[in-house]
Amino acid sequence: MSSNQLDKKSQAWSALFSEPMSDLVKRYTASVGFDQRLWKADITGSLAHAEMLAAQQIIGADDLAAIQRGMAQITQEIEAGRFEWKLDLEDVHLNIEARLTSLVGDAGKRLHTGRSRNDQVATDVRLWLRDEITAIGGLLNELQRALVEVAEKNAEVILPGFTHLQVAQPVSFGHHLLAYVEMFSRDAERMGDVFRRTNRLPLGAAALAGTSYPLDRERVAKTLGMDGVCQNSLDAVSDRDFAIEFTSAAALCMIHFSRLSEELVLWMSQNFGFIDLADRFCTGSSIMPQKKNPDVPELARGKTGRVVGHLMGLITLMKGQPLAYNKDNQEDKEPLFDTVDTLKDTLRIFIELVAGITVKPEAMERAALRGYATATDLADYLVKKGLPFRDAHEVVAHAVKFAIQRGMDLSDLPLDTLRSFNPTIADDVYEVLSLRGSLNARNLLGGTAPAQVRAQVARHRARLA
Repeated sequence: MSSNQLDKKSQAWSALFSEPMSDLVKRYTASVGFDQRLWKADITGSLAHAEMLAAQQIIGADDLAAIQRGMAQITQEIEAGRFEWKLDLEDVHLNIEARLTSLVGDAGKRLHTGRSRNDQVATDVRLWLRDEITAIGGLLNELQRALVEVAEKNAEVILPGFTHLQVAQPVSFGHHLLAYVEMFSRDAERMGDVFRRTNRLPLGAAALAGTSYPLDRERVAKTLGMDGVCQNSLDAVSDRDFAIEFTSAAALCMIHFSRLSEELVLWMSQNFGFIDLADRFCTGSSIMPQKKNPDVPELARGKTGRVVGHLMGLITLMKGQPLAYNKDNQEDKEPLFDTVDTLKDTLRIFIELVAGITVKPEAMERAALRGYATATDLADYLVKKGLPFRDAHEVVAHAVKFAIQRGMDLSDLPLDTLRSFNPTIADDVYEVLSLRGSLNARNLLGGTAPAQVRAQVARHRARLA
């Protein structure tokens, strides 16, 4: 038998056709170039399926032993880089099945009893993705721990807090970093939610309608450590909600990276000068020798658009599909794979980048002093003296305008001058007008006072332990 005949025979559907697939169509429809990363999930799912078939006496014990032996050899070949991936065999599933059949004969052909590539690929992607979600969850915890470490060291460091990118009120730099811990903790929670909906078994749905063989789907789910089976065969093979949901969670996580990256870029610029990033995360200029460019944060901002684009692509992919499986769904893998790779790479590099941040407290404090950051504190001071807040707001606005005209900070104004705006002001106002006093005054749950920052650090440490 010729090699072409062998390839044709290895295509499960080929007996119906009177002419071979054109090379152009082979290249257009093949997925083995990218879905071969599912090989381990494919073998794991196949072994669980084979064990169940034997337990249900659909295949014999000898067939099961042969399948297990063949899959062990295929695993060795793939891990050693000796496995030959063939474009003619379209995808990871047929490549592995063809090799198994060449190794163990008819037992390999019996493996596909009671299943279709439709429920097989849905199972493989779920098995692969749940492991990636677990890895991402671990990396998210590492990143949070890195941020908590830097936050604890900088609980007392005063940073100008911004709204509209204008100096608003002084905050602890540690408090600012803990805001990102909150964001990434929600990302971890979302990944946990996605995991639960991903970890369900489609296998046994076959092509779309189930199968006439007496399969024990719950047994396979238990063997694979899945939380249950997909309850509707049509939905089982055509559902890609879990991929969209994961990509949505990943896109939101990348948005958090993008926001942090934007701040790192600003803080590192000469106009701010609040921090420095380690040289290993930056590059120079090909023409300007003085430049130190924050390439990693800038690329993270850019890669966020890439992941958001994948989310839009997957949503668009699914929006017009009738039930059940359609070949369109082959296009789910590349955006999903790239989303996983991009998110994991970003997490790994930011874990190291955060730990290497050099903080410049003096520059932060100087910037806070330039922006009348304690104006709200003066208004609160007047309210405590009995003035309605709206009136206090007006009084302080006049005081700030006066100070701006003279190039002075509120805390630099003499007491008599301050009293000219409201006679209830006394010499205790200067503690209120100090950056440190403003910081310490916000000593309530969720506030920026260093004592609260340390309490939150302790909470996060316990949660992440």
